[in-house]
This record gives sequence, structure tokens and C-alpha cells, in this order.
Amino acid sequence: MSLVKYRKKRNIKVTPQSFVRKSAAKRKPASTRSSKKVYPKALDETLSADVDALLGKAKRGLMPKGIQPMLATLVDKPFDDPDWVYEIKWDGYRALAFVQKGKVQLLSRNTKSFDKKFYPIYDLLAEWKINAVVDGEIVALDENGRSNFNKLQNWRSEADAELAFYVFDILWYNGKNLMGLPLSERQAILKAVLPTNEDRIRLSDVYSVSGTEMFAAAAKMGLEGIMAKRADSTYIPGFRSKEWLKIKINKRQEVIIAGFTKNAGTSKTFSALLLAVYEKGKLTYVGKVGTGFSDKKQKQLMSLFKPLITATSPFNKAIDVDKPSRFRQRMGAKPTWLKPQLVCEVSFAEVTEDGVFRHPSFEGIREDKKARDVVREREANTSKVVKEVKKEKTPAEPLVRAPKDKSRKTLLNPTDETQARKINGHELKFTNLSKVFWPKEGYTKRDLFNYYYQVAEYILPYLKDRPQSLNRFPNGITKLGFYQKDVKGKSPDWVKTFPYTTSDGENKEFLVGDNEATLLWMASLGCIEMNPWFSRIQSPDHPDYCVLDLDPDKNTFDQVIAIALAIKEMLDANGVPCYCKTSGSTGMHIYIPLSAKYTYDQSQMFGRLIVTQVQAQYPGFTSVERIVKNRKGKMYLDFLQNRPGATLACPYSLRPKPGATVSMPLHWDEIKPGLKMTDFTIKNAVSRLKETGDLFKPVLGKGVDLNKALKAYKAKF
Repeated sequence: MSLVKYRKKRNIKVTPQSFVRKSAAKRKPASTRSSKKVYPKALDETLSADVDALLGKAKRGLMPKGIQPMLATLVDKPFDDPDWVYEIKWDGYRALAFVQKGKVQLLSRNTKSFDKKFYPIYDLLAEWKINAVVDGEIVALDENGRSNFNKLQNWRSEADAELAFYVFDILWYNGKNLMGLPLSERQAILKAVLPTNEDRIRLSDVYSVSGTEMFAAAAKMGLEGIMAKRADSTYIPGFRSKEWLKIKINKRQEVIIAGFTKNAGTSKTFSALLLAVYEKGKLTYVGKVGTGFSDKKQKQLMSLFKPLITATSPFNKAIDVDKPSRFRQRMGAKPTWLKPQLVCEVSFAEVTEDGVFRHPSFEGIREDKKARDVVREREANTSKVVKEVKKEKTPAEPLVRAPKDKSRKTLLNPTDETQARKINGHELKFTNLSKVFWPKEGYTKRDLFNYYYQVAEYILPYLKDRPQSLNRFPNGITKLGFYQKDVKGKSPDWVKTFPYTTSDGENKEFLVGDNEATLLWMASLGCIEMNPWFSRIQSPDHPDYCVLDLDPDKNTFDQVIAIALAIKEMLDANGVPCYCKTSGSTGMHIYIPLSAKYTYDQSQMFGRLIVTQVQAQYPGFTSVERIVKNRKGKMYLDFLQNRPGATLACPYSLRPKPGATVSMPLHWDEIKPGLKMTDFTIKNAVSRLKETGDLFKPVLGKGVDLNKALKAYKAKF
């Protein structure tokens, strides 16, 4: 069937009113449609005042690159809640589209290029006159307008099926980072700016029906399932959120192909595929599938298998098909093992007690997913997840505003060794409370918890949504500590995490600063200090500030103060605001707000410019040499901290140093000779905060204009 006839025949379309509706009249054949492109007019002419205002709320920022889409949590049943919106779960390939000045990147969920594979969608995006990053699903449509994964998996050209790209979110638009806006506002912007000239790129509708009604209608239509999303959810790339939920009508799961079998006497290419998933980092056998593929499909699969054939089993223990038994005798041959690299999708009836799929059927190869990411999906309890999200959205106490009339009381009593407290709806257990962390002063683990409980509302803005490098001292500051980045499988379910891939391809997870419970759980690990990224998970490549770390060697602290004031003077001359804090160790940190408008590279270049100029003024006791021996005992003016993944002790963090010092923000008029690091400790920091409030708050506010600052710098130097 030609594409023109195919389009004429297809007369059913998903709509908000009825999900599927026959068009009132047949669509015009592709050859008779107007070739004139219809795009939205200029933003100021077409957007409503409300949408224009929404864009005004978003922070400016460069187009994000190489990010992965936000993921949803699988739950067991539909639900009704006015705080959530509902969408169709499309049965296709997830894709992010990056469009800027006619240049397009169409990437899978694991950043694999779809540019050539799904060229019709790529070509349509190249015609857009807007600059945007959008999130959606590429599907192949059957004769009834429904997404068909089998057709998509076998798609090679437009003769096979018509493709559509259902767009359901917008992350960036014309220089504005929209990921921090609520979903409802992003959807309003998307609806206003998405080009509507071509039916193959479609807005994925949000339905004004209850979740249970939506689910019932989707089941009746034979759809894969529905999505439920909190209307106020922000977009966090690469994060599996409980504010986005997927509810499947039929049970389906991605699995790894670990091998295949071939029964004696069969004419088929193979008899069954051996399936696996990762559980707790180990490849685990989950059964075999022998249905769902034609002879042609088997031959196609075998061409994929041949380069992966290996003599050894990928499993670390024998499985049923690998044991000498009557089962093997019935099979008639040993299994052929494959390197565990190919991913496919199967549907199934249920999972047995020993974790094997019952009655699985092959649905297709998943080229968009990495084998290392394939874990067994377990349906979470819907009611529990929704209730948990609601609690997190309505914290019992404010966490940012400083108290005016009274300071917060301590969390733990001075006698009991083990105590439990409910924080943000989560039960936390605090143990070994008399363990001494600072031997000289006698400060204990109890003192650590009480301190972070009292300063939570001040420190949390600098931890919120930031991956953490956990610097653990479980036995106090005199014992060897260690850094921990990966918390995958080691943290409570309610702790937010952020995925990353190591250089050797391992998938791990950073802990993400979130709320008071997360802060105190980190402290329970022996994290005396808090070390967050400079950027948030919503914009991981764009730091919120540039940091200059003044790291003395054989210098006096008065010399550190002199350099801090010199940097302040230079930045003042160029109209650049900056804010200073003690490191809590030996030096000082100067922060310049950027508001996530620039990349780490741009931040580092700006930092280099500043410290190079200052070092030239004070060559006798400062250095910008990275190699320690080349500094010759001089103070290191470190601008290289401005890089992805680098961390420093954040404002109000304790330090694992004698005296239990605190990294304390200062007024610039406090920075003068005679200032000492020990002026700010676990014993006086809370009372100081009661008087001063958060002096560092502007660091998270409006960022500087680097172009303007550089022009001012060139004019003076």
C-alpha cells in the first residue's frame, strides 16, 4: 500500500473527547496538500499574556546537551486525584528533540542518535522556525491510528508504516530553561509554541478526566496504558520520579537476551530466547520466550546474535537449561550463550515465585535501551506512592525562612543512646549518640544531629536538587574517612537519587539533597560536612555560581583576607557582585552568582580571568599553578573547581576539623585582619544565624551578565 493510500485509509485519531474519533471527512492525499508551511507568528503576537508571563518566570540558559529524559515509576493501579493529570502511554521509542537554528538532534533515552533511523521525523523538525528542546514518543501507527510497537520495531521506510512524534513536554525554548517550571505551565507553553503545520508531529493531549476513567477507556481501546503526572512537577533529566507514574494495562518488561536454544529436529532458526535482567548488580535468569516471532524475524535476530556468541554463560551460576537433566534431554542441545548486550521487550501473564515470566511473548528489539539499565520492574503500590508524594509536597515546617523570634530546639534528648524521630513523614533511627566525633572538644554524634536539625532551613537551599559527594567519618575526625558517591541500592526508597555512568560503563546513582530527612540521613552515615555540586539536577551542566577557592599553604590567614578583598575590589570595579565565606578549614571561598545561565567551561574561564589578574598583583605569595610542588608554598587561587561533579563544603556545613568549625558566610565588612577560622563553630553558629539570617541568599538569586562583565573588564584592563 502506498503512503498516500495509507493516509487516506487511516481516518481515526485520538482526541480528548473520545480518545478515538473518525474524522468527519477523509483527509486530503499528501500530494494535494498545500506545501505552504504554517508556523506560529512571533511570540509577542501570538502568546496569551499568561503564557508570556510563564516564559518570563523561566531562567535564561543555554540549550542543554546530552541529557536523558525524565522517567516514570511503575505502579499497580489507576487512581483519581485532582493534583494529577493523565496522558496516554504511547507504545514507541522515547525521544528528545533538540532544535536550534535549523540544526536538529533526535536522541533516544540513552542518547543514541535517531536522526537517520527515523528520518521523516528528523526532516520535519529541521523545518521548524523555533528553537526548542522537546520530549516525546516516536510511534508507528496502525490502520486505526493506534501506536504499534511491532510496526515500529520493523520500520525501515515510509512504506512500512506512518510515523508520528507525540510531544508531551518542553524543556527549553528560545534561551529559556523551562525545566524548573511546573508541568502545567510547561504544557501551556508547549501548546502555544508547537508548530501545527504537520500532522506527523502532534501534541500529546492531557485529558480532563479521572484516572480510573482514563484507564478504562485506554483498556477498551487496546492501548498500552496511561501516564499520571503531578501537575506541579518539575522536569529532572535522567531521574526516575514518583511524580510521574506509568500504569500498564498489560504486563510488559524489557529484558536482556542472554542466549538461545534450538530443539532437536526443528527447522526453525532457534526455538527460544533465554532472558535475563539485572538484580542487585547481578545478571539474573527470568525465563525463556518461544513465541511472538515469525521465521523472517528469527533470521533477522540471528544476524544480531552471531557477533555476540560466546562459549561461556553470562550467569554466575547454572540455570535450568544449563543443568544435566531431563529438561536438557528434551531440548536436545546445549544452549548457545550470548554476550548480554541485546535488549528486547516481552509481554507476559505473571511472574512466578522464583522470578520467572509465565507465558511470555516476544514484542521486539529495544535499540533505545542499554542492557546495563535493564532491571526487573516491580509495580509500586499506587496509594503509597501518591500519599508519599503528597506529604513531600506539603512539608510540616518551612525550611527556608529564618526564624524571627526564637531558634529551633534540639532534635535529640541528651541521655538516650538510640532515638527515633519522624522527619518529613519518614521514620529515622539515630544510634550510638554518645560516640565522640571531635575528641579534643568532646563533641558527639548527638551534637552533629542537633546542629544540622537546627540549621536545616538555612543549609537546605544549598543542598536542594544537587547531587552530593558523601564525605564520611563514621568514627570521628581522628579516624580515616572516605568518600562515597554511589548510593544505588544502599539508600532508603524515599531518598532522591541522580543516575550517572562511570568511565567503564557502570550505572551508579548520586544521592540528591532534598529535604530535612535526607540531610539527617546523610549525617547518620557520618557525613560531618555537606558537599553538593555547583549545579542542580534540572540543569546539571550549568552551575548556579562560579567559585574561587583561596587555598593557603605557608600563608597567614591575614594574607588570605588580603586576597579576598583584592578580588572583591576587582569585581566591584566591573559591576560583578560576589559573596564570601570561610572554608571552615584554612581558606576562604568567594561565590559569584550565575543563575545557571552559563556552562561550567564559561564559569571556569571567567574564574581564570579573575585569579590571573589578582595573582599578577600579588606574585610574591599567590599562585595559579595546579601542581603543588610548582607553587613553592604560595597560596593557590583555585578556579578549576568550576567543573562538572566538583564539590566544596557548602554554606553552614560543619567541617571534620579540630574545633568543629563551620563554613560561615560573612559580611564583607567582617573580613579584616584578626578574623580567625575558629570564630565560627558548632557552638555559636546557630546563635549567629538567628541574628544575621542567611547572608548567602543572593548567591542563589539573579546571576551576573558575563558579557557585560567582560566588556567592563576589557575597558579597564
